[in-house]
Amino acid sequence: MLDTWFSSALWPFSTLGWPDETPELKTFYPTSTLVTGFDILFFWVARMIMMGLKFMGQEPFRDVYIHALVRDAEGQKMSKSKGNVIDPLAVMDKYGTDALRFTLAAMASPGRDIKLSEERIEGYRNFANKLWNAARFILMHREGSRIESPVLERSTDDRWIISRQQRCIGDVNHSLEEYRFDEAANRLYQFIWHEFCDQYLERAKAGLANKQSREAALTSQTLFETFEVLLRLLHPFMPFITEEIWQALPHAGESIMVAPYPVSNTTLIDERIEQEHDNEQAVITVASSTFSVQGIIPSQGWVYIQPSDGTVEQFLKQAEGKIKFLTRTNKLEIGKTGKGIPYNIRVASPNTVVIGLGHADVFVWPLAGAGNLNNELARKEKRLGELERQMEQDQKKLSNPDFMSKVATDVLEKTKKRHEECRLEHEKLSSEVQRLRALIAGDSK
Repeated sequence: MLDTWFSSALWPFSTLGWPDETPELKTFYPTSTLVTGFDILFFWVARMIMMGLKFMGQEPFRDVYIHALVRDAEGQKMSKSKGNVIDPLAVMDKYGTDALRFTLAAMASPGRDIKLSEERIEGYRNFANKLWNAARFILMHREGSRIESPVLERSTDDRWIISRQQRCIGDVNHSLEEYRFDEAANRLYQFIWHEFCDQYLERAKAGLANKQSREAALTSQTLFETFEVLLRLLHPFMPFITEEIWQALPHAGESIMVAPYPVSNTTLIDERIEQEHDNEQAVITVASSTFSVQGIIPSQGWVYIQPSDGTVEQFLKQAEGKIKFLTRTNKLEIGKTGKGIPYNIRVASPNTVVIGLGHADVFVWPLAGAGNLNNELARKEKRLGELERQMEQDQKKLSNPDFMSKVATDVLEKTKKRHEECRLEHEKLSSEVQRLRALIAGDSK
């Protein structure tokens, strides 16, 4: 009588009709990849290989992918007696199947177990919501006839997102070939959330403003093309939401499941466009963040940009309307190289905020009145108090010998990490509070 593991070792070929020479055996032996956990490598995987070599003269699979074990948020093995079991059906009902799938893929780093928590799953549900919102925005601009246009005739923003998408496709495919599903998932997350949604969709709004223009038609076309490719790229990770959205878009074929998986076209990668975009985005980011940090109402803020050279000045001037639109300022000036800082900034607004970016210096002024600054100061002081209370609690724990000796290692590390993060945020926030207090004191004189 054969024991369980011995009979299981025959599985790769006995299920296909062996010892007869069946069509199924010829087609499916050997297969490409076996997916398993590390705990049965000796009991099953090694035996399948030995049996395959003995009876078939060939190993049963080319690669073995060893997946992580799923544990609870504290790293403990799930157990009914401990009451720490996460029911996947309940989680899927609460957050969605795609959110759970993406969470497991994004956390599947080699050599480490997955510490699964509902907070992580909830975060990826927000990612799915982000995708829905992007789809709604794109479908709002579905009207109009399709315009066939070479990539070189499109706007710099359109060419930038096309270039970045081709890089993303190449990175994702490379990670999948290496079985780095975590890298592929996280690369997709970063591209979709930060580059496509946060940057490109915001920039597309300016291009879509004049609905009857050729620019609006080309922007709309680029939106549809890049989003459709994005859905196919994301489909293995989030199959349900991508299928539903894909069916609502213009598409070829019955299902996204059988649509061609994207392959990177390196000829569409444009280094110059990407560099110009990064420089332009850096200006927009620092101006907008300065408005926020200093309590400036954007419509009342002025921005002056001093480029480092004529080339930078040229492309920034070409993007002047876009920068103004995205920073929501009513006053934007881009100075000429060598002219120096305008007199009205140096004299009329001595409290101007200056940010050096290398390719340009960004000046933001005037600062908001004391009323807005007082509100911002109160908000930051409240946060400082919260940080101080958390740091005090963690310090008491870390100074307690009983806590240090008895607590689980992962809980200890979590406490130390939180304490350090609070300390760094407190240090940064303290300097901002001091600056705001000085500005308020200056305004009151």
